[in-house]
Amino acid sequence: MNSFSSLARRAFLQKLAAAGATLAGSRWLVAAEQTGVVLPFDNGTRPLATYPGKRPMIVLTSRPPQLETPFEVFREGAITPNDAFFVRYHLANLPLQIDSSTYRLSVGGTVKSPLSISLDDLRKNYEQVETVAVAQCSGNSRGFLQPRVGGGQLGNGAMGNARWKGVRLKDILEKAGLDPAAKQVSFDGMDGPVMPGTPDFIKALDVEQILAGEVLVAHTMNGEDLPMLNGYPVRLVVPGYYATYWVKHLQTITVHDKPFDGFWMQTAYRIPDTPNACIPPGTATGKTVPISRMNVRSFITSHTSGEAVPVGKPATVRGIAFDGGDGIASVEFSSDGGASWRTAKLGEDLGKFSFREWSLEITPAGKGRADWKVRAVNRTGQSQPMDPLWNPAGYMRNVVETVPVEIA
Repeated sequence: MNSFSSLARRAFLQKLAAAGATLAGSRWLVAAEQTGVVLPFDNGTRPLATYPGKRPMIVLTSRPPQLETPFEVFREGAITPNDAFFVRYHLANLPLQIDSSTYRLSVGGTVKSPLSISLDDLRKNYEQVETVAVAQCSGNSRGFLQPRVGGGQLGNGAMGNARWKGVRLKDILEKAGLDPAAKQVSFDGMDGPVMPGTPDFIKALDVEQILAGEVLVAHTMNGEDLPMLNGYPVRLVVPGYYATYWVKHLQTITVHDKPFDGFWMQTAYRIPDTPNACIPPGTATGKTVPISRMNVRSFITSHTSGEAVPVGKPATVRGIAFDGGDGIASVEFSSDGGASWRTAKLGEDLGKFSFREWSLEITPAGKGRADWKVRAVNRTGQSQPMDPLWNPAGYMRNVVETVPVEIA
């Protein structure tokens, strides 16, 4: 695993010593490495490590931090704890200290009155709203794709569901005075590139989407200040959209009178312009479009691959399902590899952007291997494919998941 040099470590600690209360006792360095885990695909061995503010997480890279949530965390409930929420950075020049008293969010571009908003102003002088929403990395589950593709080889843990509190981005832009010519809005955080020539990570959304009122500038996560590794002091929350748009450590909002043409919109994070964002392996990609709304997914969380399940005894099977904001209408479970299906009971509805828990009772009748499967259907009738779809970036995997168990 990568680590900072001793010189970089000393420089870091000197900066940390000068930090205010925001980072008291916190640092980006790994605190302790634990035993490793093996994800269920080739080259799936990963270290487990404890970062400040986090329980042991699966480490994909340490600089920048890319930390995957151990999948057993999702057994704990519909809300993912802050200390287990996945971490994804693109650039390694990260903020080492943030003074909340001097922090300012800049709003400019095609607006009548540019703004410089303090954290206190954001909390006190705008309407505070709350939403429960899933953040999911576009490449979640990429490691399972066949044929394999480039990019971070993630298991299923690059996702999380939290209760976010903050201010509607719409309200901020209306206070700044949107020009009628405005087309898109771009977002830049405090993280930046290490090497000259590396494009800064800047994302953009259409004005029409923002004016719908669901996009938040969030300062609170599950009732607490945002963790440093999840974007303190504020981050963008784009419910229903893949987390590439959820810019962390947000500091600059710019309104544009034409589509933003930055690298991370025009070149990166694009998918085939096909009905399922997929193509046959080995064929030309053709026209692409920016990745956007999440598709339907569901998982079994109560049991793990290869687990022994007693024959003839009642067992409770549980899991989660979610989509891009239409909401989950039903979940079906199969204990025989998809030959037959039973409808599960849905848990509490925390909102259309949230994980929806599900459960059902079964009594396994015969010994031997059983392939348990789960599929969800959202309120517009969209479901999941039985066979995995493929695209060259490894985005948007949502196949019907299988958990093989041993009935014994």
